Amino acid sequence: MKFIEIGIGNTWIVRIETELEGGSEFEERGIIGPIIFKSVYLRIWLFKTVVILDSKEGLKKMKKKRNSLKLVLGIQSK
Repeated sequence: MKFIEIGIGNTWIVRIETELEGGSEFEERGIIGPIIFKSVYLRIWLFKTVVILDSKEGLKKMKKKRNSLKLVLGIQSK
């Protein structure tokens, strides 16, 4: 699964994060195809609280162990 993200708080302003089947993941700078659209989301990370508004899954709120500040618009791709 690929996540194409544009926003503030990640390593790069535009990046792709790829999750592999074994649970590991890696990120790359820029946009690398192919992109097979699955959903679009807005992620707001304020300290330990993350709020995600996803076009397929709706509104989600979760807690994380680390503090961070992020505002990211993303596309989930297969």
